[in-house]
Amino acid sequence: MSKGSVSVSRGVWLVAKRELNTRVRSKAFVIGTAAIIVVIAAYVGVMFFVGQSMSQTTVGMTGQASVLAEPLKASAKALGEDVTTTTVPDVATGERQVTEGEIDVLVSGATDKLQVLVKKDLGNQVRAALDGLVRQQALDAELAEAGLDPNAVRTAVAEARFEVRTIEPEDPERGERLGVAMGVTFLLYGSLLMFGMAVAQGVVEEKSSRVIELLLSSVRPWQLLAGKVLGIGLVGLLQMGIVAGVGLTAAIQLGVLTLPQGAVLVTVLSAVVWYFLGFFLYAVMFAMAGSLVSRQEDINSVVQPLMFSAIIPFVLTFITIPRDPESKLLEVLSFIPPFSPIVMPARAALGVAPAWQVIVSVVLAVAALAGLIWLAGRVFGNAVLRTGSRVKLRDALRST
Repeated sequence: MSKGSVSVSRGVWLVAKRELNTRVRSKAFVIGTAAIIVVIAAYVGVMFFVGQSMSQTTVGMTGQASVLAEPLKASAKALGEDVTTTTVPDVATGERQVTEGEIDVLVSGATDKLQVLVKKDLGNQVRAALDGLVRQQALDAELAEAGLDPNAVRTAVAEARFEVRTIEPEDPERGERLGVAMGVTFLLYGSLLMFGMAVAQGVVEEKSSRVIELLLSSVRPWQLLAGKVLGIGLVGLLQMGIVAGVGLTAAIQLGVLTLPQGAVLVTVLSAVVWYFLGFFLYAVMFAMAGSLVSRQEDINSVVQPLMFSAIIPFVLTFITIPRDPESKLLEVLSFIPPFSPIVMPARAALGVAPAWQVIVSVVLAVAALAGLIWLAGRVFGNAVLRTGSRVKLRDALRST
């Protein structure tokens, strides 16, 4: 089949389809995807159980202290602590339940002289709730002795309040948004490097085995480049979609993620857009780098600078965004390709990147991609058939 007998789009698609079918059916893809899913599911499960254990305290009430069950729950709720109370028949049973971990706290004794038993330590919030409860009981007794109505005094105290105005109110969903932002950053970073490296390795493998000569007898060099990038990109998107789908479903079902569905959908769509932009940016550069060498052992020497261009923004994002999401450094990096596909999605997911910044960043990434495609097409076409020693970049650009 001659090059002229294959249309432009068909040539690209044939190469992409070959890459897609070969890689999706490989054991490495299946095992790798399954392993990532297990890790993500385990992480979500751990976060769920940790969250449950940290957010809920079970308090056993026995004797006269049982009448304080509802006031204790109300007091704890006001402090942001989720307390569940249960009636225990006697102190001995309560001690056994605390020892075996069936309950976290045992409250016994008279209402004005409570006895509290814990296995190791009493949480600060529960301690504060019990302190307030004990003091309220003592105050009620003094008020009653003075001939005053404790309920009336309690109502008057509850109605005394002050108003707080916040110039920059804290986002109540910031923690979840941060978790989503970190997850998106990690997935994008991992996919870009893993599948970008796969592009370079694929080029070198076909170049060293002379398979690339057979392929170039049917398609043009730039069609081969575009097809490999598109095919491997679709494989990466498929894997990322499976992993993200499992992770999001588990997080939503277990209540770990409670963000509005609209916010989650926007984040997912943003991640898909940035995945394609980022992958094409890196894959084109990896393919260009791979075409310069003929041996697998030489790949690292040509792709190392590209890997650092992904590692640096990834590390900076993970270190900086949790403590300073509005960092000027991250803001600047989010506009610079190839840093932007890693930094901007995290800023957008956290809600600190205005729409205009996202749009400008996308436009700059597209412009950079267009320039890279032209450059890579020239280098790839001139270097991909040259075997032996490493081809210097300037020689590949000068060749005709």
